[in-house]
Amino acid sequence: MTGTLYIVATPIGNLGDMSPRAIEILGSVDLIAAEDTRHSRPLLQHFAINTPLIAYHEHNEQEQAARLIEQVKAGKSIALISDAGTPLINDPGYRIVAAAHAHEIKVVPIPGPSAVIAALSVSGLPTDRFVYEGYLPSKTTARIKQLQAMLPETRTMVFYESPHRIEATLEDMQTVFGGWRQIALAREMTKQYEQIAYGAVQDISDQIKNGTIKIKGEFVIVVKGAEVQASDDNEVMRIMQLLSEKLSTKDAAALTAQITGRKKNLLVTGGGKNVYPEEVENEIMNSQ
Repeated sequence: MTGTLYIVATPIGNLGDMSPRAIEILGSVDLIAAEDTRHSRPLLQHFAINTPLIAYHEHNEQEQAARLIEQVKAGKSIALISDAGTPLINDPGYRIVAAAHAHEIKVVPIPGPSAVIAALSVSGLPTDRFVYEGYLPSKTTARIKQLQAMLPETRTMVFYESPHRIEATLEDMQTVFGGWRQIALAREMTKQYEQIAYGAVQDISDQIKNGTIKIKGEFVIVVKGAEVQASDDNEVMRIMQLLSEKLSTKDAAALTAQITGRKKNLLVTGGGKNVYPEEVENEIMNSQ
């Protein structure tokens, strides 16, 4: 008989958020695979969990996943935990989960804290549709390029950021999205010095600079998406098709934008889904 692979969420700061089920599972499995055993050992000791630990991180994930899968196939049950929160969210783990499914091993989630969901829940921004982007690039040029690529994004966007880059990242967001784009900034969530700030990106950036928001701990940035265009995508497509019968695709795209009031770059994305074939998209973008 094969064992079971458990994906166990742990607290992101407050130990009171550790669920009774997580404690039970971590105490009953044969082995716990932890992102950093030095970080996880004090947590397990706090809850009197004496299960053996093994390191599972980005540098050994590929080979370690194969070894752990063999142990589960031999009948052992293993729990995967990260340094904090829900495993696999910006942390290693998908390889072992994918391998478990490939070998028809039972994978069981033990839900709990997640910084992404916690920040969204207190952001005051739309949560019906959102996209998680993890950490932005560390270099300014690459970071701005990625933010510019997300200008048409209508869903709420969630980012992680470190304390030594938070000020520069907010400045770049202000440059790309505009100073009045609404954001929420969460710092040290569930911990003693937790801060949650909501407002225009310019105002939040100023609070970082004047010390109202401390530059310490990990940050989650929640950014409001772009305004959804009023024009109906099907109608835009119909106009484009009609004009394309008489005009070049480049001229048809330009005239469609003029008729519908859409910007060319938003016409390409269609508010989140492609309106035109790839070759037409390329012509539109090249004509800007």
